[in-house]
Amino acid sequence: MANTAERMKAMRQRRRAQGLRELSMVISDARDPAFRRHVAQEVSRLDPSLEGEAMRWIEGVSLFDESDATR
Repeated sequence: MANTAERMKAMRQRRRAQGLRELSMVISDARDPAFRRHVAQEVSRLDPSLEGEAMRWIEGVSLFDESDATR
């Protein structure tokens, strides 16, 4: 049996042949209380009228995408 490094290399080659590429990301931990406080603070600063406008736009775009899916 191939060792782990060889199996990973083969898997990456198969994915590349499919037009895929492995990506590794480091993101904030949403479970961290400090991060949660930061997000809550940022959300409290949002302007509700602007957010309503953004939500209407997002909903309009999502409805547009749904009509494309049925073609």
